[in-house]
Amino acid sequence: MNVVVTGGGTAGHVFPALATATALRDTHGASIVFVGAADGQEAQLVPQAGFRFVPVQVSAAQARFSLSAVRAAARAVRGARSVRPLVGGADVVVSVGGFASGPAALAARRTHVPLVLIEPNSVPGIVNRIAARWAAAVATTFDGTAGRLPDGVRVERTGNPIRSEIAVVPERRDRLRAEACEAFGLELGRTTVFVFGGSQGALHLDRVIADALPAFADRGDLQILVSAGPGHDADVARAVDRSAALRVAVVPFVGRMDRAFALADVVVARAGGSVAEVTACGLPSILVPYPHATENHQEANARELVAAGAARMVLDRDLSSSTLVRGILELVDDRATRSAMAAAARAWGRPDAADRIADLCVGVAREAR
Repeated sequence: MNVVVTGGGTAGHVFPALATATALRDTHGASIVFVGAADGQEAQLVPQAGFRFVPVQVSAAQARFSLSAVRAAARAVRGARSVRPLVGGADVVVSVGGFASGPAALAARRTHVPLVLIEPNSVPGIVNRIAARWAAAVATTFDGTAGRLPDGVRVERTGNPIRSEIAVVPERRDRLRAEACEAFGLELGRTTVFVFGGSQGALHLDRVIADALPAFADRGDLQILVSAGPGHDADVARAVDRSAALRVAVVPFVGRMDRAFALADVVVARAGGSVAEVTACGLPSILVPYPHATENHQEANARELVAAGAARMVLDRDLSSSTLVRGILELVDDRATRSAMAAAARAWGRPDAADRIADLCVGVAREAR
């Protein structure tokens, strides 16, 4: 089976695409070609993962009715022409959305190749909303997504594909915790809070956690791991009191998120694509939606997780050192609540999302023959 996987722009798009491509290749023997933006993160990450990469020129548009939107549409049409022969030879096209997916999604329509969309957010992106009109199926992460798609679209709640090393964290937690303590200079036996901002919006979280650290200084039972982002780690590290009972590790980037998730008892994070990994690991979370995300989709994401009992939410405008300290301590000091939230996270999560979507793609391709 020949499969074209398309989309990207950010790691939040690329990692689910790679997880799906890997499942299609390893489980179903599919031959994979990835179409993405020449200047997106996929241009590096896809070849590194061992998949063939075909670059296209795309443009993003911040407003639906603007000169940039016209430019983006024109480039998508040109890109569709360039990849049409490639797409025409595929059995199915799988799109993770983003403007990088536009050309191959358009080519799928022109060549009548079935299209499967992966929508990781509660509020669908503009490209996926348009492409859903001719898609064979849409794989969603959030229940609320279906109501924001055109009527008659086939919707399957598969979850958002996650990296294989994250999916196995629950069964390898003890070993990974020991590795994490050694890697980050932390201790086994302490309750661990893991704070990370993702690819967007880390700066505000960094500043607030730095201001909050003195409130935890006498907590010898607690430790905090902060992934501050490149260039921000030094500012957070300066707020660390090395003589305090609290243990703190500040890093610019976590290369092994499986170790960080295995060590964590509570997560503080934004509410983008990373929530799929947080819930798959069964972790209670305090979510601070990034307020500038397109159509405020992160707040919609967070609200569904709060309703499921898996998370608590603090809006960015309400985030301060006092609200963060209060939220963290409420969970750190209440093991029963943490346990209930962890169970809710596991119930909501879909660690096998990549396999579910791979099976969906195979089924769609068979139906189209």
